[in-house]
Formats: sequence, structure tokens, C-alpha cells
Amino acid sequence: MSELMTDTPRAAATDRPRIGFLGVGWIGRHRMQAMLETGAVEAAAIADPSPEMAAEAQKLAPGAELVADLDGLLDAGVDGVVIATPSAMHAEQSIRALERGVAVFCQKPLGRTAAEAKAVVDAARRADRLLGVDLSYRATDGMRHIREIVQRGDLGRIYAVDLVFHNAYGPDKQWFYDPALSGGGCVMDLGVHLVDLALWTLSFPKVTDVSGKLFSGGEPLGPSPDRVEDFAVATIGLETGTAVQVACSWRLQAGCDAMISAAFYGTQGGAALRNVDGSFYDFVAERYRGTSRETLASPPDAWGGRAAAEWARRLASGDRFDPEADRLVEVSAVLDRIYGR
Repeated sequence: MSELMTDTPRAAATDRPRIGFLGVGWIGRHRMQAMLETGAVEAAAIADPSPEMAAEAQKLAPGAELVADLDGLLDAGVDGVVIATPSAMHAEQSIRALERGVAVFCQKPLGRTAAEAKAVVDAARRADRLLGVDLSYRATDGMRHIREIVQRGDLGRIYAVDLVFHNAYGPDKQWFYDPALSGGGCVMDLGVHLVDLALWTLSFPKVTDVSGKLFSGGEPLGPSPDRVEDFAVATIGLETGTAVQVACSWRLQAGCDAMISAAFYGTQGGAALRNVDGSFYDFVAERYRGTSRETLASPPDAWGGRAAAEWARRLASGDRFDPEADRLVEVSAVLDRIYGR
């Protein structure tokens, strides 16, 4: 195990933290652009198994060095790494970076299981380095408005939460369909956002019970399935008495590209985020009072890279380990229980 670096971050001696980007497909390049546009960080090095992808990313930062892998990034003396690789690699790569004293911003899921996620968070705590995960829907204007009014108590006691993410398409990379590499199907890919939104909005109350049903090609799957699910429904009970319902899918014949929503119902009103006309990117948020509704947020909203940009700003300001990272393990534990493991 590499010796942990717990001294002052290297960024303190330079104007801006130096960032390494590991995996620069569409998502990786988009997050890279969002970080660079803040002006808070600089791209020091880029690694991707595809020379074409790496070259495309280098157009965003012509001064960045092209290296072969994570070791090349770490040897380049970076202060932070952005990880956008297949899910099976996230935990191991994050831990390796953290043990070298390097902050991490990782695509979801942080780990395929709660045990993997906990190992990463523990490594971040030991290294005292900033750890972020791209749970990007938290950053939509709509969800931020909804969370604010829920936590102010404007909706009264929240007793029901209903969350949906149906995707008319499935992932285009084969590793998503191998449970050993992905950790799961649509629950791991899409449901992680829904579970996180519910718990984050409600300030992470204790989860008391979880039940789930998984399907593949319309056939029910048993506990700890040997193939990934393409449809799932789950019910999550909270210590507050709140009932949370989650549904997600790949390739659902829903008549549009996507159906995405997060609704919160309380004793004094309701509020919901929902996508517009099947869009993956445009959302409206509304507050409900009986049969009337009030718009809280509407398009346009450039939310996709907002979480990445905020991590970059926090790193530049000298932020270190944030105990809120423990919440990542709580979300992973709920996914474990949906999968029956």
C-alpha cells in the first residue's frame, strides 16, 4: 500500500490545482469542460485507452500531457483525478489515487457494492482528501428548490416519495450487461440517482426496510441475480414513516425517450421534478397545493456539469475530506438490499 500523503496539498504551491482526467468519453469530456470553464483548475494530464478520445479531449486543454493510464496521471504530479471508467474499476482506481494523496471526482457508482464504496470513503478519510461522486441530478435547479422547501417544512411531514427513471434505450457498452463488471443493471445505472435524491432531499433518515423486484426481458430475477436487470421496482421504508417508491428501466416501451420524475408528498402540499417532453436534459419543478400548482424551476438549466464544477471549486479553495461522503455508502447499502445481497 502506498504511503499516505497527509501534508498540505500540492495545489497550495501553485495558482490552480492540476487535474488528471482518466477516461474521456462523452461524459468524461463534458465534465472536463465544465471544470475547466470554472477557471479554478487546470488540466495537467489525460489518459484513455482510445487515442482518438484522448486527442479529442486534448483539444480542450492543448497543454495537457497524454499518458497511458492512472499511474501516468499520478506520476504527472496531479492534485486531483476525474475518473470516468467502467464501474468495476471505480473503487480500485479511486483508492489508488487517494493513497497517493490525490483528490478524486468519480462517476457513479463509486462502488459496485456498499463494501466497495466504504473502502473508498475510508481511504479518503485516511488521506484527508476531497472525494466527490457525480450524482448530477442533485445539481438541477428544480431539485435544489424542492429540497429547500422540503427542509424548511413548507410541505409539512413528507409521507410519500415517488421516483421514476425509465430510459427507452440501453447502454451501448457491453460491460454494462456483465454483473461482475457493472454491479447491476438499471438500478445501478439509474436507480442510484433516485435513491440518492430521495435520501438527500430528506436529510438521510435511517432506512428501516427495503424490498425490490427485478426483471430481465420481462422475466423475474431472484436475489443476487446472475444477469443484469432491465426493469426494477423497489419500496424503501424510512424511520420517519415515509414510504419511498422507486422504478427504473432500460428500453421500456414508454412512447418517449425518457420518463424521469421525483415527487414528494407532504401533509401540507407536494412538489415534483419531471422531465419535459421525454427529454433527458430539460426539467420543470412544481409545487402543489391541492389542485393548484406553482412553477419552481423550468428550462433552460445547464445542470449537467454543475457537480463537477463545484468539486473543482472546492478543491481550489483547499477543501479536504468531507464527512458527507459517508452518505455515499448509505446509498450503496440501499442498492445492495434492492439486489438482495
